[in-house]
Amino acid sequence: MVSIGIAGMGFMGVTHFRAIEKIKGARVVAICTRDQMKLRGDWRKVQGNFGGSGGMQDVSMLGCHPDLNELLADPEVDLVDLCLPTSMHVEWSVKTLEAGKHLLLEKPIALDLQGADRILAAARRNKRLFMVAQVLRYFPEFRLVRELVEKGAYGPVLAAHFKRIISRPAWWDAEDLERTGGPAIDLHIHDADFVQYLFGMPGQVTSSGYVGKGGAVEHLHTHYHFPGMAISAEGGWLSQQGCPFEHGYDVYFEKATLKYNSSWGQPPLLLTSDGKKKYPKLPVKDGFVGEIQEAVDAVRQGKESKVLSGQSARNSLLLCLREIQSIRSGKRVKV
Repeated sequence: MVSIGIAGMGFMGVTHFRAIEKIKGARVVAICTRDQMKLRGDWRKVQGNFGGSGGMQDVSMLGCHPDLNELLADPEVDLVDLCLPTSMHVEWSVKTLEAGKHLLLEKPIALDLQGADRILAAARRNKRLFMVAQVLRYFPEFRLVRELVEKGAYGPVLAAHFKRIISRPAWWDAEDLERTGGPAIDLHIHDADFVQYLFGMPGQVTSSGYVGKGGAVEHLHTHYHFPGMAISAEGGWLSQQGCPFEHGYDVYFEKATLKYNSSWGQPPLLLTSDGKKKYPKLPVKDGFVGEIQEAVDAVRQGKESKVLSGQSARNSLLLCLREIQSIRSGKRVKV
């Protein structure tokens, strides 16, 4: 049984807590938050892009720590699930690994490549498993794309476009760019990561975007330069409040087209070259359950996870940083 300590009980920490209740071979033994109400299990004010509030939770059987150093010193904890703000990732990831704990880190890995490299070095130095929770790889609608690409039944991908749009968070202030990286990293990294998960790293990127207050790239559109394919993605938070979250894709195979948009309220639609339309069967496992199960299995087996690879997460951050560079320079940028 893998014992998990969750650091940070915001939307993602609570989401992970609920997911762990559904996976095999693991249990939450400790949580850490500075918020006294959350520490007592009152998560009603926790809200996110989807789902309801965090509700009330019985935490009487858990180690409830107001200080993360206390959680890291807890001998019961095998794996730390770190769900802190991105600006805190590097410091606490390194401390977690140096404390001898395995680490599942919420995306993005860091705000810059130097920070990402510090975490990767700490994992190697302390011989601990380090994984980054790029959950889109496990969402059923996106796992379907991966399966169709791997099986090749409809031929190669000729072109694809990915989309991720939200409304600007009410809490946003220009100073938050240094804490989150803004939507070009915190939001768009999902699709940049999925592009490189499907196709590997592109040679170059060309991006255009809207730069808003505080110099934040608030909307971007990127073309990823791959031989023989037209691959692009857009993301940002310029939508009005009536559209709090929307993501999807159009993938053009040689012999089929796969279309999906979360705002339609329908599963992905497959249009095949024989004129037929169908809704393919989706993988049934919840995305958060899938990614955490992967991390738990890696710890149980003492084996690195290729899907949640820290190096792969660094590559995704590199892509986002090159896209921002392309927007600011107005030029194509080598990856």
